Amino acid sequence: DDYRWWAITDKAKRARRGVAFRFPEDRHARVVDEERQRRLLEFDTPVDETYIERTGRVPLPPYIRRTADSEDDERYQTVYARTIGSVAAPTAGLHFSEELFQRLADRGVETTTLTLHVGIGTFAPVRTEEVEDHDMHSERFEISPESAEAINRAKQDGRPVVAVGTTSVRAMEGACAEPGGAQHGGAEPAAPRTHGARGPSSVAELRPGTRETSIFMYPGYRFRVVDQLFTNFHTPESTLLMLVSAFAGRERILDAYREAVSRGYRFFSYGDAMLIR
Repeated sequence: DDYRWWAITDKAKRARRGVAFRFPEDRHARVVDEERQRRLLEFDTPVDETYIERTGRVPLPPYIRRTADSEDDERYQTVYARTIGSVAAPTAGLHFSEELFQRLADRGVETTTLTLHVGIGTFAPVRTEEVEDHDMHSERFEISPESAEAINRAKQDGRPVVAVGTTSVRAMEGACAEPGGAQHGGAEPAAPRTHGARGPSSVAELRPGTRETSIFMYPGYRFRVVDQLFTNFHTPESTLLMLVSAFAGRERILDAYREAVSRGYRFFSYGDAMLIR
């Protein structure tokens, strides 16, 4: 609600229950709950989206060693962003401009959109000894009937479905998972892959609607919707790196990352991207 907000902190030991903070316009908040790197703040007066827009700054990743400015308000959004609710931009989409979409359309590429609310857990590294024991975060997404129909039609026609970003992959794969069914990478054995072009994923009916998914994709997962993936370079020990390893094979991904490092590619949110086919 407008009085209680979850926040991320990078100095967790200093933000224990009872610690108070002062915010712009003389508003105050106290820590009332803790959960790993998250803290639940209770404000003395309501805090709504209007206040955040007025006083807040775009939360640039910590490796960008500068203060966010007004240009970041536009730069750190996809050109197709519409709905408030995501804690971070789906950064693979930052590479796309209206001009690029037009060039794709001129080449006969059909595009459709999903609503992705990137969750706070996307920043959580895997800290368990066994990958299967990792507590995967859930993320909310919405797929319209029109988008679901377009994607299902492409699958039926044998045209490749290209996901822009790992969050899009999770949304589409989660939208075709059976209710109550397995949501983890080892649920289905992956077919052996040969070096070279990747074959089409198995055909599955993608269901429209608004829901959450906690699907966790690591090597062994069989993709049912996505055939190709456009994605940025991800952090070590992250679930996103495991997802792309499941998609292309761990050794091939590590080879690509070594190549990127040797050539000075930029990693993470404002970095370069790759297309995995």
